[in-house]
Amino acid sequence: MATIGMNDLKTGLTILYNQSIWRVLEFQHVKPGKGAAFVRSKLKNLRTNAVNEVTFRPGDKFETANIDQTEMQYLYADGDQHVFMDNATYEQISIPADKIADSLKFLLENMNVKITTYNGEILDVELPKTVELTVKETQPGIKGATANGGGKPATMETGLVIIVPDFINEGDKLVVNTDNGGSYTSRA
Repeated sequence: MATIGMNDLKTGLTILYNQSIWRVLEFQHVKPGKGAAFVRSKLKNLRTNAVNEVTFRPGDKFETANIDQTEMQYLYADGDQHVFMDNATYEQISIPADKIADSLKFLLENMNVKITTYNGEILDVELPKTVELTVKETQPGIKGATANGGGKPATMETGLVIIVPDFINEGDKLVVNTDNGGSYTSRA
């Protein structure tokens, strides 16, 4: 692990700071008229998913964290454990549901994801940007409705509830954006 200072920060860099692992989401170098320059940053804790704004001063040092990402396939749920298989080695791992609760509403069997680890500790499940899910339950579609209408709630096959256009019916396959907690993109 390399030791770096405030001037070495970059978006996407992972660092060890305050006994935790953080990813740099944003940073801005500030040079005030008086006093020393500093860096204002937004960091995401990879263990808790909390996002904090942190100011670094000259002389602040921290270590880079070597994060591993492995392409894995989601296999099945076994009680409150979720089983994934490494696509290269076929090794299987189990991850507790509470560790990946935000991702569960998008996961389907046989879906490929990236598992982020640090020294063997599982930190995150990185989903594809969009997933195809089937509408399990919604109000009947309205003939002649357009995508610009008010929308209605729909429950997807994973239990995720999103707002969809009025013309969507039960059984329709939809493309859902995973970035913002789940939003309708289009029909599949």
